Formats: sequence, C-alpha cells, structure tokens
Amino acid sequence: MILDENYTLSNGVKIPKLGLGTWFIRNEKVSDAVRSAVAMGYRHIDTAEAYGNEEGVGEGVRTCGVPREKLFVTTKLAAEAKSYEKAMEAIDGSLKTLGLDYIDLMIIHSPQPWAMVNKSDDRCIEGNREAWRALEEAYKAGKIRAIGISNFLESDIDSLLETAEIKPMVNQLLIHVTNTPFDLIRHSEEKGMLVEAYSPMGHGVMMNHPKLLEMAARYGVNAAQLCIRYTLQLGTLPLPKTANPDHMKSNAAVDYEISEEDMKTLKEMEKIKDYGKYAKYPVYGKVR
Repeated sequence: MILDENYTLSNGVKIPKLGLGTWFIRNEKVSDAVRSAVAMGYRHIDTAEAYGNEEGVGEGVRTCGVPREKLFVTTKLAAEAKSYEKAMEAIDGSLKTLGLDYIDLMIIHSPQPWAMVNKSDDRCIEGNREAWRALEEAYKAGKIRAIGISNFLESDIDSLLETAEIKPMVNQLLIHVTNTPFDLIRHSEEKGMLVEAYSPMGHGVMMNHPKLLEMAARYGVNAAQLCIRYTLQLGTLPLPKTANPDHMKSNAAVDYEISEEDMKTLKEMEKIKDYGKYAKYPVYGKVR
C-alpha cells in the first residue's frame, strides 16, 4: 500500500511516498484534516508559512495520537525571506507556530518573492544563497532533518550549488498531466534531489479533462487517482491537497500500474493553457 512506502533522501532520511497537501485549508479547519489523514494511514503532511495554517497543522500533529517521530512534517520558508537574518527568523517562527521541536523538511518556497514571479528576470541569486545558508545552519543544529527548494529552475539550482555547503535534498515543483517539466525533473534528480509534485491534479482543472476521464474509466479509477499514479510512476512524490476524508482515502488507493503505452500518452498530452480562476496565483500564471 502506497501509504506504507517511502523514498529515501540523499542524507538517508526516509520520506513517505504520498503526502497530504494543505494549501487553501483554513487554519481553524486544518487540524481536523490532519487528524483524519493520519487516522487512515497518512504520515506525511505538507504546509507552508504562506498558507497561514502552520498553527493548525501543528495542533493536528500533536493531537493525532501517533508519535511525532512516526510523522513527516514539511513546511516552507517564506519566498520573501531573502537574507540570512530574515530566513533565520522565519525558521524559528515556523517552529514556534507549529509548536514542534523540529521540522522534518523545510524548503525555500520560491526563488523569487511572489510579487516578482512571472514579472521579473531577477532570480535573487544572492538572496537565495543567504536563505540557504540559514537553512544549512538550522539543519546542522538539528532544527530541521532535511532541507530543500521549491519552484527552482535549472539556473536557480546551479547558482545555489555554486556556494552551497549542503546540497538540497528536494525540489518541489508543479507537476501534473499536461504540465510535466521533464528537463527540470531530470536536472534536479541528477543533482541528487527527490522531486515532489504539488498540485498533481492541476488544482482540480484536470478533473474534467475528457481524455483523462476516458483513460481513468478503463482502469476503474477516477481522474484524481490517475493523476496521482502518473506522478508516482514518474518517480516523483505527489502532494494532493484535500480536507475531505473520502478524497484522502480515494487519493491513497493508487496501487495499480499505468501501462507504458498509456504513460507515453499522458506524457505527450497537449499542455494546459489556462488554469481559469486559479491563474491569478503566481505558480499557475505561466505554464513551463
């Protein structure tokens, strides 16, 4: 069962193969979502300072009835923290807000502050190096068990590695059928990173894709299950977001295999051009 399986990061830390994403789950509701997920076998919870729900996630982790060491909690360093001082303050802030003694994985949420994404060519090279230096220090101090990045392109990765003492262990990227950055995935893996797939259903846009629905029906699964299985067979770690226990259960029921031929079809599907109302969010504003 997928909920019992792990990947192993470059530093030897094990990370569950399927995580619960919590973007857009309100702080006052997210602790219930965490407890529901853990009750059905989830052990990997993904949040971020920017989500505004770290407090609720931490409460859910502390009150779920499963020992802390058996859970894997990820949070993200604010995209705006582009100095050593701001990054250290944000790291300690997340620990305090979560109410946890340590964080399993912390990643730089974006190489650029959100206000600059898709609007500026400035990749904040020095700011990212300073933020990374803070993450390295927190990692050495035992505050964080693994460190990584998110939304970093090939050039961002290479510039960070020029000065990094510790290599990133994860790159979390927007990956779903019709939007799979194969070269970036390959580059990240070649640099020793596990690639995580956020929004594996394209923030729900893929749920009504006619070709996906047709293929899913042939496998006896729903479109979400097909999308999640696709990212798993890419060798990435999917992070489907939901507060609905029925969806959590369904999302974890992906112990089947997509054929090589169908994987080829999914990989070659025409890229989505518009995320509709979600296009206002920076990560959906421009499809790679």
